[in-house]
Amino acid sequence: MITVGMNYHVIEGKQQDFEQKFAGVIEALNVAEGHSESTLWKDTADEASYLITSEWSEEQAFTDFIRSDDFRAVTNWGKEQILSSRPQHKVYKS
Repeated sequence: MITVGMNYHVIEGKQQDFEQKFAGVIEALNVAEGHSESTLWKDTADEASYLITSEWSEEQAFTDFIRSDDFRAVTNWGKEQILSSRPQHKVYKS
């Protein structure tokens, strides 16, 4: 099993849009092969900063998901409309 930490910083004032979009993303994650659970965390010191932790059976399952058309559509929308900087992902293995 692996855990992926996905760090996002959104444009000020776009927090609600990001949180609503995550609700849609969680639906796609829940049917993705190898995915077990994801949680959205909000930074208390910077309300435009978020962390998504996501648990996967293996790194390849996560890689397959982020290369999918569904994920690409969401990230393209985020890049253009919501994010203030490029997301950063880190994989943690147990």
